[in-house]
Amino acid sequence: MMGNKKLQVWLPLIFSLVMIVGMYFGYKLGTQNGGNKSFFSSNNRSSLQEAIDLIKMRYVDSVQLDSLEGKAIQQLMTELDPHSVYLPPVDLKEANEDLAGNFEGIGVEFNIFSDTVNVVYVIPNGPSDKAGLQIGDKILAVNNTPLTLKVSDIDSIKKYIRGERGSKAVLQILRDNKPQTVTVTRGTIPVPSVDAAYMIDKTTGYIKLNKFTDNSYEEFMQAMENLQKQGLQSLIFDLRGNGGGFMNEAVDMADEFLEGDKLVVYTEGVNSKKREYRCKRPGLFEKGKLVLLVDELSASASEVLAGALQDWCRATIIGRRTFGKGLVQEQYPLSDGSALRLTVARYYTPLGRGIQRSYGKGKKVYMDELWERYNSGEMLSADSLKNHNGGKKFTTRCNDTLYGGDGITPNLFVPLDTTRSLQKILRLLSEGDFNNFIYNYYLQHKEQVGQYKTATEYANSFNSADLLNNIINAANDSLKLKSISANEKEILQQRLKALLARYKWRNSGFYQVLNNEDLVIKKAMEQLAK
Repeated sequence: MMGNKKLQVWLPLIFSLVMIVGMYFGYKLGTQNGGNKSFFSSNNRSSLQEAIDLIKMRYVDSVQLDSLEGKAIQQLMTELDPHSVYLPPVDLKEANEDLAGNFEGIGVEFNIFSDTVNVVYVIPNGPSDKAGLQIGDKILAVNNTPLTLKVSDIDSIKKYIRGERGSKAVLQILRDNKPQTVTVTRGTIPVPSVDAAYMIDKTTGYIKLNKFTDNSYEEFMQAMENLQKQGLQSLIFDLRGNGGGFMNEAVDMADEFLEGDKLVVYTEGVNSKKREYRCKRPGLFEKGKLVLLVDELSASASEVLAGALQDWCRATIIGRRTFGKGLVQEQYPLSDGSALRLTVARYYTPLGRGIQRSYGKGKKVYMDELWERYNSGEMLSADSLKNHNGGKKFTTRCNDTLYGGDGITPNLFVPLDTTRSLQKILRLLSEGDFNNFIYNYYLQHKEQVGQYKTATEYANSFNSADLLNNIINAANDSLKLKSISANEKEILQQRLKALLARYKWRNSGFYQVLNNEDLVIKKAMEQLAK
């Protein structure tokens, strides 16, 4: 017993001596083989890390090392695919908010007219609404910081207006040319991803989704349930301009349209094992007629949804060929508060179609090709798709022939305004000060617009000729509108009417007006009538 007790006393000391001796000889061996290596240095350090350390320890002048490392990482990202990106700390929060479906702020939408911040919308029941802010108010200062010419860009103003939930924003405003002070307690502001959800006729519903955020599936389900209460039998689901977002949100939406445990999408990469995403529950709309609208800006999660519904012959895809982004990104935080959104896999439709466009010629060519296609309204024919993708084709159970690579090709193609009139009008709207004129028109004609109870009633009854003439006179034709053709004038009137509707009914009103003359919507309605 005495011997065991002595051993228990000396055993920790013996272990410590063995570890010290082992570490000593390991260190000596490292110095013999590698010269000047430090005690805890790793043999796996990259040349990039060695270079950064040398600059830090030996460079003649002081260096902003964080900035240097950030630029090095950004350059590294350019050698990968076009969708792997480095997000510096200053950009990371905004990038995450974009997909979170909310942000922290005061709950207004604003624009800059005549060098002044004007409130163009107040979110109902939001912080600013509760504090009494109104459309038409001019914000002169926030917490004693003047929003002057020095702070004249939208992003700079956001930094002053937004802030942590519960914090105070003391606003100096101008209302009816009288200065006032309004204190707003900031809160969490939702950013809807469903722009519009309404019944086009007694049985046909329409949903417009702008991105796939954390809240998109929940918003989509609420919209679907409301439309079903109104008699929904056929649905037009508009994904035009939808650049994607969270793939799981698209998978959940596909589950509402597909029955059983059908495969929606699968992902696979060199360092990522194949992973399948399947339907898990009875869907809300497995039998009704379904049309999906896409264009060249529909990407990523939009293509996951469109590809799955097309492969299973569940929906008719109408519009123009999609962007062609078939790469999956995951976000990895870095120690300095920045992050990498790194491509880790490719996704494939149920039939095994890859969607990703080629990016072998570099990012610039990759993007230039997209805009060339957009400006020309071009769509690859079946023959050119066959050549482009090495002849690989897929056949659906309804005997449609589909091709992999280069996006999702619609079942029914609608060209991009072959007369080019729409492009001309859109350029006019972006270059001229139309928003200012429409904003002032709304403030002066609130009662006239307010007499319409719904956006549908407004869309069917409001005469936009007066609106256009008012803008022409106010601008003294500086916008050169008197020389436009009759067709262009008709398109412009419709656009102005839609922009005016946005002030009262937001994006829902905007699309209810615009869709009345939309050629793609008309093609969708024809398809549903068959």
